[in-house]
Amino acid sequence: MLKNAKIPGHSLALTKTHKLSFAGVAAFGAAALAFSLVPAEAQTATQTVSAAPAAFSQNPAPAAKASVTNQAADAEKKAAAAAAKKKAEQERAKKEAASRSAKRAAQVKAAAAKSYPNNLDGWIREALDIMKKHKIPGTYHGLHKNIMRESSGNPNAINDWDINAKNGVPSIGLLQVIKPTFDAYHVPGTKKSQYDPVANLTAAANYAADRYGSIDNVNSAY
Repeated sequence: MLKNAKIPGHSLALTKTHKLSFAGVAAFGAAALAFSLVPAEAQTATQTVSAAPAAFSQNPAPAAKASVTNQAADAEKKAAAAAAKKKAEQERAKKEAASRSAKRAAQVKAAAAKSYPNNLDGWIREALDIMKKHKIPGTYHGLHKNIMRESSGNPNAINDWDINAKNGVPSIGLLQVIKPTFDAYHVPGTKKSQYDPVANLTAAANYAADRYGSIDNVNSAY
């Protein structure tokens, strides 16, 4: 076997330049092979890059805060209006209830209040009720008999001839009471007039009770 044999026209020895050239070709071939093995979809995805610019909006925080504030204010106004309406309704209901109560009280009072006829019988009965309230003794009979003797039932009767009349203080009314006696024994709640039938009867009965124990014990001028 021949060493270092040379073929005419060919050189078997590789220079450094040749080695680098072959290495470059090999690397390029491997890269081309690898690229050819990647699926078409992947290549397209790799190549396609969205260039659409990102959308930016203004900061919504101030607008949202203003909306919440407005809603809160509206809710507060509605709540205040509802409270005012409720209070007004309560006040109206309270006034109506008070008015109904006052009317009922007036009706009860009117029903409870006794009415008396404007005659001798009515005057005596009213006087007896007042006397009872003030604990002044006396009966219907005791008042009636003395009335008939003194004035015959005339509340405007005046004695203008006896000693009292001569002294300037005539006896007046149903039970012929003089002014000093009437004033001293006037019963509260009655009129301050000797001519008033009920005031005259109650004052005379009060005087008779003080002096004789009761109008029933009086059988003559007193």
